[in-house]
Amino acid sequence: MQTNFTAEQLRDPALAEANSILRSCVHCGFCTATCPTYQVLGDELDSPRGRIYLIKEMLETGRPADARTVKHLDRCLSCLACMTTCPSGVDYMHLIDQARAYVEKTYKRPFGDRALRWVLAKVIPHPTRFRLALFAAKLGRPFAGLIPDARLRAMLAMAPKAIPPVSRNDDPQSFAAQGDRKLRVALMTGCAQKALNTDINDATIRLLRRLGCEVVVPRGMGCCGALTHHMGREGESHAAAATNIAAFMAEKRGAGLDAIVINTSGCGTTVKDYGHMLGSEDAKAVSALAVDISELLTRIGLPQGAAKPLTVAYHAACSLQHGQQIKTAPKDLLRRVGFAVVEPADSHLCCGSAGTYNLLQPEISQKLRDRKVSTLEARKPHVIAAGNIGCMMQIGSGTGIPVVHTVELLDWATGGPKPRALELP
Repeated sequence: MQTNFTAEQLRDPALAEANSILRSCVHCGFCTATCPTYQVLGDELDSPRGRIYLIKEMLETGRPADARTVKHLDRCLSCLACMTTCPSGVDYMHLIDQARAYVEKTYKRPFGDRALRWVLAKVIPHPTRFRLALFAAKLGRPFAGLIPDARLRAMLAMAPKAIPPVSRNDDPQSFAAQGDRKLRVALMTGCAQKALNTDINDATIRLLRRLGCEVVVPRGMGCCGALTHHMGREGESHAAAATNIAAFMAEKRGAGLDAIVINTSGCGTTVKDYGHMLGSEDAKAVSALAVDISELLTRIGLPQGAAKPLTVAYHAACSLQHGQQIKTAPKDLLRRVGFAVVEPADSHLCCGSAGTYNLLQPEISQKLRDRKVSTLEARKPHVIAAGNIGCMMQIGSGTGIPVVHTVELLDWATGGPKPRALELP
């Protein structure tokens, strides 16, 4: 793609990066075939190629973002399927990140939008606040039909039927390895995950200890920053990243770390990008240590398990298969411990969760959820497994089939308790 940035503009490192990304696009249109919003809406401007044109024009002219541009950029899920598909290697992730930050700086949203985004940014990354909000949402759910704004109705619907009690395993502490210690790893416990489903971290800790890992929950660790990062709120996201980097590096420089284990793939994609976001040596060191739980389990190795009479439909979270390019490890692990694994049609397409997308774009999100649920149910599984809490909540809201984290099944198959979701009527 031809660009026309001035020499003065290109002295800005961010614009220089954007220019390089834009120039790598060859207009081929392969991205449109795998873009969920283009498939739902059929609008060229709701495809990666269309959004790239909008971003190019906005950044080249240096004008403030306008309502038309913002509408189409806001509709992007950041699922990154386009990056997996692109034959030219266009770094769409960093381009859309930069565009969102530019929008945040130059565009004044309507008051309702600003208020909603402020609430999401100030509540969800803080587990105690989020837990209180979930309780409030449960109380308000019977009155959802009286609320005209679909986004507010989606927020009420987000609250699970039962909000789990706080797990003390999420507090800063160390868990000794069972038997000889092979590795010392830090566990990122997540923020929304700690409020929505405490079983995931509990299962992760049990499984890693059983496999010879000392597991540490670092003091001072908080939200990864993904939520505010995807809203373009750079100051907040970078501050969250810096806090985590300090917490992880304190452990690394203390008793040492062999890995930073992440069991929420949306967080994993962001932490692995800390080096790019902040650019410091410590940020790069943290990114290099970060691994999805499936990557570490593949490295350690799981014992071969006997065949089990349970068919698992594996949902590939976008942040895992596209953001981190981890595609086979979770399925291989499930098969290794004895589960029969099936996949839905169009497994590369997003379920519509995408962080806060299901709250900010509920109509599009629900269409994507319904399509994903339909393809999963068509495989007639006993259980659905995923590696991201957002996907689990999204899919679970549209099906009666139990939805669990992959690590819960792996823990169960290697000596842990049966996942609670499988015991519910």
